[in-house]
Amino acid sequence: MKDSEQYLERKAFFERVLTVYGRKPVLEVLQDPALTCHQLHLADNNREDGIITQLRELAQQRELPIKNHSRAALARISRNGRQDQGVALDVLCPAFQSIDTALDSLPTGARLLALDSITNPQNLGMIIRSAAAGAIDGIIYAKRGNAALGPLVIKASAGTVYKAPLLLCDKLPDALKLCRDAGMAICALDAKAEHSLFSHQHSAGSVFVLGNESEGVSKQVQQIATHTLSIPMRNGVESLNVAVTASLIAFASELNAGA
Repeated sequence: MKDSEQYLERKAFFERVLTVYGRKPVLEVLQDPALTCHQLHLADNNREDGIITQLRELAQQRELPIKNHSRAALARISRNGRQDQGVALDVLCPAFQSIDTALDSLPTGARLLALDSITNPQNLGMIIRSAAAGAIDGIIYAKRGNAALGPLVIKASAGTVYKAPLLLCDKLPDALKLCRDAGMAICALDAKAEHSLFSHQHSAGSVFVLGNESEGVSKQVQQIATHTLSIPMRNGVESLNVAVTASLIAFASELNAGA
């Protein structure tokens, strides 16, 4: 049975919603007029003073719906009952979309980053910031395996996560297969690879896979990859931090143009 147009529109809307939790992160979002908020969630056992009062006032100024929940219900919304401090906020991130939807609208020769189990929130935030600043058309973010888009990621990204082009999927291998079937090159970074990142070109577009901080690119992803690329290293240095690697990828086209 085909999904209704109304259901698909609703699904697309909520793919663009990021739920932020914690009193200070939520306060920072509500104080930023450049960010679009959807709904404020509060636990019904919060004390109505101090920052909770301030959050309510800011939400009311924005004419946002405010919903009160049991503590257990709020934990299900935030997905982090230990750290949400009884507060969560739905933020609309206009550049978020599902990978299967995004493939039809990517520019010719698109350059994507794919995150293969990036578990350190600081690294993830810095990767998102670099990708948003550089020549990257989308960041494939699998909901399974990567660090959650929580306060540490948001802080490390300097708030860039709210406007970054995240392409969402459940499992990375499935998303990479879709990209490969669309003709894109799937590029795994490998220190021993013969071909350099800085000489790589593929007219149908490329996906550059960033592997786990300690394990690198997973075997499952290696089997899907169509290319392996290296970053030339000197002075016996074997590897770079994954966030630094992301920065090099993000600006590689500019480096090639200036060569």
